[in-house]
Amino acid sequence: MKKSTNALLNAPYAVWSAIFVVVPLFIVVVYAFTDAEGHFSFDSILALKDYGHNFLISLLYSLVATVITLIIAYPFAYALSKTNEKTQRIQMMLVMLPMWMNLLIRTYSWMNILDRNGIINQLLMTLGLKPATFLGTPGAVIFGMVYNYLPYMILPIYTVMAKMDNSLVEAARDLGCNGFNVWRRLILPLSMPGVISGITMVFVPSVSTFYISQKLGNGKIMLIGDTIERQMQTLNNYNLGAALSLVLMVLILVSMFIMNRFADNSGEGGLVA
Repeated sequence: MKKSTNALLNAPYAVWSAIFVVVPLFIVVVYAFTDAEGHFSFDSILALKDYGHNFLISLLYSLVATVITLIIAYPFAYALSKTNEKTQRIQMMLVMLPMWMNLLIRTYSWMNILDRNGIINQLLMTLGLKPATFLGTPGAVIFGMVYNYLPYMILPIYTVMAKMDNSLVEAARDLGCNGFNVWRRLILPLSMPGVISGITMVFVPSVSTFYISQKLGNGKIMLIGDTIERQMQTLNNYNLGAALSLVLMVLILVSMFIMNRFADNSGEGGLVA
């Protein structure tokens, strides 16, 4: 009886997953291994060798953005976890506030700020300096990734650190550990689940993004997300677009599998999707 009830309660989620997850993935696989006439073909798969550079650039930019985000988020999350509850609530609200605004609007706003006639260049010219070129550079694209996905790194790390028992730190200090050893031997291992979860939550959207690179890259930087979007929307080459999407999906799944293995080995704490 209990199993029947559980099956009945899980049925809507199973149907939802089948319609909006399994079926779209099946369609992607079908398009990836067929040609424009619908015949079975490896042409799209073989054509992937021409886009190796786009994959490498996407992985590189995503890794750099993830590392920068981690460097910024880790000390901030640690300092935040040591403040009083009122300060934590205010700071968390400020961290989450940009997330209430659509990513497209946030990115478009930075495109105007970094533009040739934007606020930053207007300030530079006021100071008697020459305007700088920001848009269309790798730095602008990576900055856009860091800005948009920084909260996703802060939140899981802060969640883990806020649950740490301060008595463990006190015990480590009583046993003779200095500040660095306390961090290396206690805080860092205990916070690793949150770190791994944050890395996953930043790396996955970064490697697949296309709007950030379109706007802040000024059309000069083609990441794998831009390539897929171009094949689908501009060239109407759904087969090659599906093949590129399939490879990207495999890369993301492999990355998540590796991150989950690290999370399993680091004990309890953060959650990796």
